[in-house]
Amino acid sequence: MRAAVTGATGFIGKQLCALLDRPKVLTRNPGALPSELSGLQAFQWEPLAGPPPPAAFEGVEAVFHLAGEPVAEGRWSAKKKDAIRNSRIAGTRNLIAGLAPLRDKPQVLVSASAVGFYGSRGGEMLTEKSGAAEGFLADVCRGWESEAAKAEEHGIRAASVRIGLVLGKSGGALQKIVPIFKLGAGGPLGNGRQWMPWIHAADLARLFVYVAEHEAMRGPINGTAASPVTNKQFTRALAKAVRRPALFPAPAFALRLMLGEFAEVLLASQRVVPQAALENGFQFEFNELADALAAAVR
Repeated sequence: MRAAVTGATGFIGKQLCALLDRPKVLTRNPGALPSELSGLQAFQWEPLAGPPPPAAFEGVEAVFHLAGEPVAEGRWSAKKKDAIRNSRIAGTRNLIAGLAPLRDKPQVLVSASAVGFYGSRGGEMLTEKSGAAEGFLADVCRGWESEAAKAEEHGIRAASVRIGLVLGKSGGALQKIVPIFKLGAGGPLGNGRQWMPWIHAADLARLFVYVAEHEAMRGPINGTAASPVTNKQFTRALAKAVRRPALFPAPAFALRLMLGEFAEVLLASQRVVPQAALENGFQFEFNELADALAAAVR
């Protein structure tokens, strides 16, 4: 599959590119690709400045769109929230504007989205048919997916993968929290009863490719493992994986004091299941959290 990838320099993007045959890369800085992407053809694209160059899509069958302002870095000031929103909604709009006039269009667009679409829903089982919540992240995800879906108007199949907590060795959330747990300073967040939808990075990258290869898969796709856990269960499993106790819970009020509005992401309860992936025959390599954590912290 000949592919083009935005956001290729990120944690998930590098995992995805490793599965593809010499993909084209769209990036703000083509001259500074990480070693994992060395040798790939790179095209400069600033998502908020306008459409990508047409040459980036010559001979391309699939476009994977992962570009977006990091959500978990820095407090959510008004400026940060604008960057999160615009990089996803306006950036995707500009991507579609670049694809629309092509004579030889890609067959499929697989865009990232997030489980933030669902908001905090307690123990409700959430599938792709569940509706959107209200709030900042839900609004961002709704707009993000809406822009990606406009590829269908130009004859390009479109899918949006709603990503949960991604576990892996070389980045993602574990890069920040494993050192804390190794010091024995980890613990549940809030009351620990909130549901956490997770997925191993290797499975997520494989899912993106699987969606691109299977024509029946379009629209929203939950990018999470089939066995969501509570935060308390996750804490216990991670402590076991790093062989340290987890004795120091982080109260909700303290998280809100330290992290501001972003704390609500950590305290949200989202019991998400990947119904579309399972119904279309996708096989997860990591079905159990313990196995995923063992591989991620090994």
